[in-house]
Amino acid sequence: MTQNGRICDDSHMQNILPITVNFLYIAAAIITALRLFGSEKFKSIPRGLVLATGYAAVILHAILLYSTIIVSDGVNLAFFQALSLSGMVIALVLMVSALTKPVENLAIFLFPGIAFAVLFSAASGSAHLLDGTSGWALGIHVIASLLAWSLLAIASMQAILLTIQDRHLHNRQPGGFVRTLPPLQTMESLLFEMIGTGMVLLTLSLVSGFIFLEDMFAQHLVHKTLLSLIAWCVFATLLYGRFKWGWRGRKALKWTLAGFAVLLLAYFGSKAVIELIL
Repeated sequence: MTQNGRICDDSHMQNILPITVNFLYIAAAIITALRLFGSEKFKSIPRGLVLATGYAAVILHAILLYSTIIVSDGVNLAFFQALSLSGMVIALVLMVSALTKPVENLAIFLFPGIAFAVLFSAASGSAHLLDGTSGWALGIHVIASLLAWSLLAIASMQAILLTIQDRHLHNRQPGGFVRTLPPLQTMESLLFEMIGTGMVLLTLSLVSGFIFLEDMFAQHLVHKTLLSLIAWCVFATLLYGRFKWGWRGRKALKWTLAGFAVLLLAYFGSKAVIELIL
């Protein structure tokens, strides 16, 4: 094959791969919705089909990200590329968790958003090369940050579902979607397992940043650092309240969403302002 032929093939792959990834994410969300809300014939759709479609989306998403983020000059973590990468990690964590825990229903809420992130990333021509001089140390910080963000994002969705479930059960209306959810106690345990694990990873992210990065309070990092510390305090307070006073229900939801909102600003708020507005 000639060089021009290879270039055409690469260009064709870069055009078709985002569409395929989007199709799989949306398909997984639709299949999940049909299993939960559809007629009896749809309720018999095997759970394995959701997992298989989700894993296919994640694998192809990873291949797509490798071709768009790993560039000849370094690692491109521009805003939309970072958003797409975070989406892939969220999907991966959800799919891995679904092997042992009944959390695949969250795909209804998470996968459409990830699909949009893939589209924006594919359409964006922006570049923000990551400084690779810190080597493996920077890698630990980035990976811990992404995993923490992903787990706490899933925990936020879990907290919303838990609140809806709790309200329906208190109103003695455990029908429809609520009947498909695991027992309330299982949902609560899953929520705080996710928050606890996310807190460990967020702590690792902050500690590795302070140890390995030159100055976590440098002008371009100060907002992210302070907001991440605030988010850590919010989630730490929630876990202490759960341990000490048995916090649950709406109180747990408020603290979870508040912590996640601060973390969202920390990871993407300042990045959006710097790269997209300024």
